[in-house]
Amino acid sequence: MPATDPARTATKTAVLLREDLLPWQRLNVTAFLAGGVSAAHPELLGLPYADADGTAYLPLLGQPVLVLEGSADVLRAARERAGRRGLAVAVFTAAMFGTGHDAANRAVVAAVPGADLDLVGLALHGPRTAVDKVVKGSRLHP
Repeated sequence: MPATDPARTATKTAVLLREDLLPWQRLNVTAFLAGGVSAAHPELLGLPYADADGTAYLPLLGQPVLVLEGSADVLRAARERAGRRGLAVAVFTAAMFGTGHDAANRAVVAAVPGADLDLVGLALHGPRTAVDKVVKGSRLHP
């Protein structure tokens, strides 16, 4: 799309998944991470929906979310690049599959230095070019 197209935004949202996840894990991690981006950037939410019968529905993210995949090394590098660029990221680690609630999730992340996190997914939102540079080396999720 040309840069003058009103549908093209100056920002981008990306979810990056580790390539070896099971299908249910990919879906679960994507849902959690998209929720993190939505919480951090409420301006990304569109308006509520309604059908022709007047039934109301919740708002959705107002722009596409790019879902990518890569190796553990690609995720590790993406986390580091995001930090250097000052972009906040949502993370999901392998240990979080074994917890049952939010406080336990935060505890397993807090127990490990950032460089040693066993990342299975991360998400971020920011300027298009910055997000592209952070996720360099990944590929579109099939």
